[in-house]
Amino acid sequence: MVKVKVYVTLKESVLDPQGKAVSNALHSLGYEEVKDVRIGKYMELFIETEGRDAETVVREACEKLLSNPVIEDYRYEIEEALVR
Repeated sequence: MVKVKVYVTLKESVLDPQGKAVSNALHSLGYEEVKDVRIGKYMELFIETEGRDAETVVREACEKLLSNPVIEDYRYEIEEALVR
């Protein structure tokens, strides 16, 4: 079994109103050194490696469900999982 960490973020060309709101809130709290905030999603998947290749499963899941390929990018890290 492997553990997959999936990170989904908006493409650079897409406006991020939620990130802008957080950035403004941080500035109002005095954190002027924060120059930009981008909000994304983080997911952990546990995949049984018997059968299909874990990388294929993750890529297909990201493209079909976990991300919107029109406005989002994704990346992932695969590592051995402790027994669950």
